[in-house]
Amino acid sequence: MSGLLALLDDVAAIAKVAAASVDDVAGQAAKAGAKAAGAVVDDAAVTPQYMRGIDPKRELPMVGRIALGSIRNKLLVLLPVALLLSAFAPGAITPLLMLGGLYLCFEGGEKVWHWMVPGTPKPGGTGAAEAPEHLEEAKVKGAIKTDFILSAEIMTIALSALPGGNLWITAASLVLVAIGITAAVYGSVAVIVKLDDLGVLMARRGRFAVTRRLGRALVQVMPGFLAALMLVGTIAMLWVGGQIVLHGLAALGWEAPEHLVKLWAEAAAGAVPGEIRAATDWVAFAGLSALFGLLLGLAMLAPGRKIIAPLWRTVLGWMPWG
Repeated sequence: MSGLLALLDDVAAIAKVAAASVDDVAGQAAKAGAKAAGAVVDDAAVTPQYMRGIDPKRELPMVGRIALGSIRNKLLVLLPVALLLSAFAPGAITPLLMLGGLYLCFEGGEKVWHWMVPGTPKPGGTGAAEAPEHLEEAKVKGAIKTDFILSAEIMTIALSALPGGNLWITAASLVLVAIGITAAVYGSVAVIVKLDDLGVLMARRGRFAVTRRLGRALVQVMPGFLAALMLVGTIAMLWVGGQIVLHGLAALGWEAPEHLVKLWAEAAAGAVPGEIRAATDWVAFAGLSALFGLLLGLAMLAPGRKIIAPLWRTVLGWMPWG
């Protein structure tokens, strides 16, 4: 009997440890996922652009294929690399984060440059005259390649937010981050790309006049919504990229740029009433980080087009996409 009681005590102790580990994994995954929020916004904003020119019946299957490619990116390629870095080269995380931040600044700067100088040719465009199946295949592969870059940034940001120590908890937390973020991003994308179809359906088949009016309004508002979403994604890209570079410079010993941005943000917060001071401080710091990222991205346009973009195309060409 005493042996059975001892066994039950051991089982209860193991259950407590397992429950604590689950709580640790969930808590760490939530914290790490929140850190990567800016890159997630950009990921959700970029993907709907790949649906242009596609048969509406193929939109959801395309989203599913891109989501599957995203999960493969995160779990089969980026997760093992992240765990190897965590175990054997934790000091490399900050420089890698900065490289990713520089790339985000470059991408954001390039988008802003295209808006400032209309008619600038965009690299890597897909010909609209292609057969529908070839166009879809090219767009899916292009979206998965873009996702790889953003997923690498998300996973690196998530890894940097984890305390480390226990490799299994780190691995489980990153798996939760990968699955949760992919589900959130591509679930949102699926809703976004079908909103106009929902509006058409409501406008044509709505039983009530208010339903039909709402459907027509939804169709009319979607182009502006997608444009606004792209703007938000670009701002998020510059904000995340600029903030990563600022934090990285401070971590490597050059604290002046981040300190200056913090001082300006605090000055802006000091000029408003106390009840909104904290929010103003955050918004000012994020906005100044985005401005820093924009200036950095614009400065990188020439070397980026000649060095960064070809290098990424070479690296991404090795990956088994689609």
